[in-house]
Amino acid sequence: MKLFNFIINTNIYISLAAVFLTLATQVQLGMEPQLHPYLFIIFFATIFEYNLHRLITIITNPKSLDDPKHSWVKANLKAFYFLVIFSVFGFCIAAFLAKRTVLITLLPIGIVTLFYSLPVFKTKKTIFRLREIPCLKIFLIAFVWSATTILLPIIQSENSYDQWHVVTMLIERAIFVFAITIPFDIRDMKSDESAGLQTIPIIIGEKKAILVANVYILLFLIICFFHYYNTGLAFTLPAFIISAITTFLFINSDRIKKITHYHYFILDGTMLLQGFLVCVCYYIFT
Repeated sequence: MKLFNFIINTNIYISLAAVFLTLATQVQLGMEPQLHPYLFIIFFATIFEYNLHRLITIITNPKSLDDPKHSWVKANLKAFYFLVIFSVFGFCIAAFLAKRTVLITLLPIGIVTLFYSLPVFKTKKTIFRLREIPCLKIFLIAFVWSATTILLPIIQSENSYDQWHVVTMLIERAIFVFAITIPFDIRDMKSDESAGLQTIPIIIGEKKAILVANVYILLFLIICFFHYYNTGLAFTLPAFIISAITTFLFINSDRIKKITHYHYFILDGTMLLQGFLVCVCYYIFT
């Protein structure tokens, strides 16, 4: 149980989800799932970014440590700081081994991600971050996840791919991430409202926000079906169907929502599950 809590609270779990989604991209591009330095870049960069957001929050608002969602950090401050430093070193080593074109591709995505957490400008009275732009947070998360986990394998391979195939993959991934991020915004409604942030659940309400998430999951499934049906990648369809159905259940089941770590284990796990299922389908059907 301690190991489980450690993996969840340190953001190692969601970093593994990013790796598995990238492995799924390899399959969707017609490759065999295999290790590359960019997978380690994605792993360490995800750990760093998710913990950087925590770090900035703690530095700018020390009282936030009293928030229940920061309880692990408060009880393990030394381990938390070590993890941030470790992720930086891990990223630097992986970046040294990666192709320059991969790093060039990652740079603008990384800059946008950093500016999401760091102040764009600061005055004596206000601190402005990109996340304060109404509804930008959820779109930014969807963009970063889809761009990172799809573009890096393409750049690494140096092969040419059908433009519409790549664009459709980006849309599928962004739509899926968008859908599973909505429950996080619902969870944060009170804190976001007190901070003056405008999110989709705050603007349209919780019930309509869940409806939007369901529509996006259905849209994801429809696009995947028409994208891969009657192609050499049709073997991935069982993975996407199972992923869509289970995610739909996780988003709508009141019983599942009561599970400890519902957001950080169940919802984040939908990305890991999807990547894992695509890889499994590859080895079973090809």
